Amino acid sequence: MTADALVSGADAPDADALTPGVDAPTWPDDFAERYRAAGHWRGETFGGMLRERAAAHPDRIALVDPAPERRTWTYRELDEAADRLAAGFAARGIGRGDRVVVQLPNVGAFVEVVFALFRIGALPVYALPAHRDTEIGHFCAFSEAVAYVVPDVHAGYDHRELAARVQAGTPSLKHVFVAGDPGAHTALSEVPCEPTGPFAGPAPHELAFLQLSGGTTGVSKLIPRTHDDYLYSLRGSNEICGVDADTRFLVVLPAAHNFPMSSPGWLGVLYAGGTAVLCPKPDPATAFELIERERITMTGLVPPLALVWTDAAAATAHDLSSLELILVGGAKYSEQAARRLEPALDCRLMQVFGMAEGLVNYTRLDDDPETVVTTQGRPISPDDEIRIVDDADQDVPEGAFGHLLTRGPYTIRGYWRAPEHNRSAFTEDGFYRTGDIVRRTPSGHLVVEGRAKDQINRGGEKVAAEEIENIILAHPAVHDVSLVAVPDEYLGERTLAYVILREGAEPLRSVAVKRFVRERGVAAYKVPDLVEFVDAFPQTGIGKVSKKQLRSTAERR
Repeated sequence: MTADALVSGADAPDADALTPGVDAPTWPDDFAERYRAAGHWRGETFGGMLRERAAAHPDRIALVDPAPERRTWTYRELDEAADRLAAGFAARGIGRGDRVVVQLPNVGAFVEVVFALFRIGALPVYALPAHRDTEIGHFCAFSEAVAYVVPDVHAGYDHRELAARVQAGTPSLKHVFVAGDPGAHTALSEVPCEPTGPFAGPAPHELAFLQLSGGTTGVSKLIPRTHDDYLYSLRGSNEICGVDADTRFLVVLPAAHNFPMSSPGWLGVLYAGGTAVLCPKPDPATAFELIERERITMTGLVPPLALVWTDAAAATAHDLSSLELILVGGAKYSEQAARRLEPALDCRLMQVFGMAEGLVNYTRLDDDPETVVTTQGRPISPDDEIRIVDDADQDVPEGAFGHLLTRGPYTIRGYWRAPEHNRSAFTEDGFYRTGDIVRRTPSGHLVVEGRAKDQINRGGEKVAAEEIENIILAHPAVHDVSLVAVPDEYLGERTLAYVILREGAEPLRSVAVKRFVRERGVAAYKVPDLVEFVDAFPQTGIGKVSKKQLRSTAERR
């Protein structure tokens, strides 16, 4: 039996029904040959990886789900659970190439479901717990999903009712599986069965899953990732981050998101034979208790959450001494905030700048402290190609800011079934237009100025939101800040700074914030035109600040 062999009572659909280059543009043959020759693509699959880890160390703890009661899975138990669930899915007609929308929070069932789908070659379509009718309806219809996996009730929201509405409007959606009380649907606990016959898993070059694009405008596009390319990014991330069998990784952010899944994330830790601990809520009270109890060594946070943890660390009674490394990514982490993290949490900081479409950059463990707090890292792979260009796609001088373009062994060549969008999102020679504005240092590290759409055009002068946010964050009374554009009849756009003050800080007036920026010696046009104090920012499903909502609020006013 091969590493991917599994057993099932159902025949798998023809994988050729998913046509490479049409459903998901793939790498040209010469690039694929180069990546295999370099050892980047090793012919592994996720199902085979788990099988091999279970054989190598069956009794080591792979996964911990602490809520509502602590439950653990050894590698053997996780492997066997994936087998039984895969057989149950296959018995219901779900097979190779079928799409299954998975919308589960950070619970053990999420990992079981994903590996079961990997085993039979079905494709998880990752949805975030916060998604609702518009997003889920789009994902199910657009991917022609045959099944949808949900919790019963999560964070006070009944996903069974959402599933019923979506299923009623999606002809392809034959099954709804519920983790918990199924209501009118099928309980996930009823699906597993004993395998009854062998069948082959997917080939390494085939699609493993569909992720969601990380943009903050419009409905997310679907990102096709193969076993070969994604597993390479895990290996590279593990090597850079020092992940090994002793790593205990706390999955704080939604497990379906690219950052907590692969940078190095719970998949990277399982690849290394370590332990992934699922965190039901990201707040310090919940997470700090788990860090102490589970002796967590590593985790990943988005910048707003890193700020909250940094502020909370001084007052906590929990022992955080096991924590060795915090990765901060998902959005630009300001220099001022970065300087505060290591002293507050007494652990190392590593910045991560990446995207679900592929390219991931890390600062390194041997980087000097200034590099760690002032850059967003350099690429995983020597075969990650980087271009930084102006608005006309001409390379900018070295060290100058420009649009980031990239291609490489784990960066996609096109979105799922989106040929028209792909023509604008990718160059003719295969470079992905990331939408980020960056510059490259002499050491090869990237410094992110912001998203191209976050550049505010104020009367012809360009204001980079990240630059002004970083200045305002240095004010001792400021906890967080977000700068957005406000439509203006005369200038085209003006700048509005939404500011959150530190708890207990003396009230500020807007004039004081403007004066603080002005005194830092920036050009007058960069001083915020407007300042508004708020208690919190709206967030995306992963916990990033939703500038889309902030812009919308500003425009309405």
